[in-house]
Amino acid sequence: MSEDTETFWSKPLGELFGQLSVTDDGLDSREVGNRLSTYEYNRLRERQRTSNLWLFVAQFRSPIVLILLLAAGVAALVGDRADAIIIVSIVFISSLLGFWQERGAANAVASLLETIQRTITVRRDGSTVPVPVEAVVPGDIVELSAGDTIPGDCRLLESSELNVDEAALTGESYPVEKNPGTLPAETPLANRSNALFMGTHVVSGEATALVVQTGRKTEFGSISERLRRRPTATEFERGIHRFGKLLSEVTLLLVLGIFAINVYFARPVLNSFLFALALAVGLTPQLLPAIISVNLASGAKEMARERVIVKRLSSIEDFGSMGVLCTDKTGTLTEGEVRVESARDVAGGHSNRVRRLAYLNAVYETGFDNPIDDAIRQLDEDPGDTEKLDEIPYDFTRKRLSILVSGERTEPNGSGSNTISRTPQQRGIGIRTIVTKGALENVLEACTTALDTDNTIVPLEQVRETIEAYSADGYRVLGVAYRETSQTGIDKEDETEMVFAGFLVLEDPPKPGVSETLNRLNDLGVSVRMITGDNRQVAAHVAGQVGFDTIEVLTGEEVRQLTDEAFVARIERTTVFAEIEPNQKERIIRAFGQADIVVGYLGDGINDAPALHAADAGLSVDSGVDVAKEAADIVLLEKDLRVLQRGVQSGRKTFANTLKYVFMATSANFGNMFSMAVASLFLPFLPLLPTQILLTNLLTDVPELTISTDQVDDELVERPRRWDIGFIKRFMATFGLVSSVFDFITFGVLLFVLNASVAEFRTGWVVMSVISASLVVLVIRTRRPLFRSSPSRYLVGATVAVIIVTPILPYTPIGAAFQFTPLPPIFLLFVGGIVFAYVTTAELVKHAFYRRVDEVAPAPSAESETVGE
Repeated sequence: MSEDTETFWSKPLGELFGQLSVTDDGLDSREVGNRLSTYEYNRLRERQRTSNLWLFVAQFRSPIVLILLLAAGVAALVGDRADAIIIVSIVFISSLLGFWQERGAANAVASLLETIQRTITVRRDGSTVPVPVEAVVPGDIVELSAGDTIPGDCRLLESSELNVDEAALTGESYPVEKNPGTLPAETPLANRSNALFMGTHVVSGEATALVVQTGRKTEFGSISERLRRRPTATEFERGIHRFGKLLSEVTLLLVLGIFAINVYFARPVLNSFLFALALAVGLTPQLLPAIISVNLASGAKEMARERVIVKRLSSIEDFGSMGVLCTDKTGTLTEGEVRVESARDVAGGHSNRVRRLAYLNAVYETGFDNPIDDAIRQLDEDPGDTEKLDEIPYDFTRKRLSILVSGERTEPNGSGSNTISRTPQQRGIGIRTIVTKGALENVLEACTTALDTDNTIVPLEQVRETIEAYSADGYRVLGVAYRETSQTGIDKEDETEMVFAGFLVLEDPPKPGVSETLNRLNDLGVSVRMITGDNRQVAAHVAGQVGFDTIEVLTGEEVRQLTDEAFVARIERTTVFAEIEPNQKERIIRAFGQADIVVGYLGDGINDAPALHAADAGLSVDSGVDVAKEAADIVLLEKDLRVLQRGVQSGRKTFANTLKYVFMATSANFGNMFSMAVASLFLPFLPLLPTQILLTNLLTDVPELTISTDQVDDELVERPRRWDIGFIKRFMATFGLVSSVFDFITFGVLLFVLNASVAEFRTGWVVMSVISASLVVLVIRTRRPLFRSSPSRYLVGATVAVIIVTPILPYTPIGAAFQFTPLPPIFLLFVGGIVFAYVTTAELVKHAFYRRVDEVAPAPSAESETVGE
């Protein structure tokens, strides 16, 4: 879009015609051809799709994946093909999942494109012709009627009772009235009544419009462009990347240092290189992708039982870290159905007369079907022997509906009378009543007087004051009026000199149990924020009804005026975003991210797709549009926050078990590899052969593979948990040091007490390190004392199996293949004593470590708690 036409709704028509070089006769065919070359075809053109092969290869950019591939290469190099195959298989499965997720972005764009494949009538060469929508160019003059899809962003030239459904773009369920005119440049999208937007459609009326923007330059196109962008890395993905970077740095320093020192001492270069690489493999949490996949698959299966479909597995982890959930109002916090709260007279008292008149108006209405009339019909009055004679349908200019009824009517008023009050002259055969209902101000315009229940005349200004009090409380009100007549038919000119009878108070009641659900989410550290297009009074009223603890409202106009920095500063304390434009939703979500808050977003419309795309956890519903479901990470089969509450708990359990593996792998592995690296500097032989390092790593991974089945302590699901690399470093250093201390004790006992040979030294240390690493899993898997947190039976079973198999291994042919030797009983006795001392010390250190963490940790915020445990 050129800068000249960016705010086309604010330009004089003459200026627009000049900028687009077009006349009232439209464009000529040659000029259309030139513009197709300049502007390209009017479609949300898909970018050149990256080949499937390249997308798959791109999944291997993660530092952890690269380290794992290096580990597989080392394993293959030393002849351990089984280990190499296992590692490559894990990497392949993990990368395949990432590849599948990236393909989803292209599907979202394809779904968007499918919504706008129509033809349109265009004025060209002085005549009107039908052309494909994709052949429309800026400067075309289009003629529109009911059912037409708008082919581009247009400026209205002429219109006749034009009403357009913009729900696809703005989320508003009611058609909006459109009229020619000029508006200020700062007019919000939803209020640009002189503009039409691509992808919306005409409900009623006719119009002629000038196409100003097409394709990707339209409002609809901008959504498509944002969906094409690679999704922003979520909190969990950023955490994995930071963890991988940490491992890469530690591994690189250790490997280079050990290799250089061994070469300096004139040891064989090849053996030194293989030893250094084997240490790198030992430091690598080889099963991390598998552990994550198993954890997430288990969580997804559990959520499926709750009627929740998880499209992107890592979003389960983000669910657990989520500190803020942004959601719409209608259908999520409220029932999504209009109900009549009460019928009131002009003084605000309950009125059966108003109830009766509104019912007759709704029950006989045959025009535009709408939820308000459906709600009024639910009052289930009896029309009696009344008869409909005529109707003036609702339109979006008058914003009211009138019905002419006749017959004996039973309309009890507030004081118990059973007939509508009439003057003596009016009481007679053939008296008929015009009953009008509609937008309050539009009904009042048709009235000259107002009567309360005892037929006392009330000034219209006083009526307005009464109604304003209800509006200020967040209620939606409709006016009801009537007039006696002898006519047999009516038209719009008859909506005059009417009597204002009162008003209907409408509400969209909160969903049952929503307050309790919000309280439970709040107890879990998840703050729910409302984003709605409703006015601030209605939004604040609903927030109070559903139980928001604090109600801090920020409107779309205020958001527009705030700089990004000021908006981020306001975002944390704002609980209700009202009068929000569709294109502001994404900005709200990104502002939470800039404030370092993990945010989820629940939406179901096209206009929600960019926000879903930007959120750490994007949620849609099965009844939502295809584009929203494609952009979402999780799809709810029921639009119910209670499901999300259970999902949050499931996500936190999954995240807790994932971190357990990280702590186990990094602490024990780091300690053992560090010990081996130091020992290699002083021993005249390599402490372990490369194949023995790989076997040790494989055996210690067996119990850790069952961690997805482990029980999670209650305190680990009470608050949002996030990656904290600093915490992981401290944990790795603390428990790695404990491991190394006992490794060095083991070295001393083997060399100076037991006088072990080289084979006995390597065998004894493998037995000690594998058993101790397996048992310490039971210690560091929980913050609680060891015997106050029960591990799962699968974890216990795997640990016991490894403890039994490892001492037996040296006595088997497999042990001989790995150059192990049977150990004398005295060796096993000493190893057992060292292991017992190590586990006891680890338990004591754990208690001191977490006590120190609790002393220095700041109080958790309402949004999240950044911890590593």
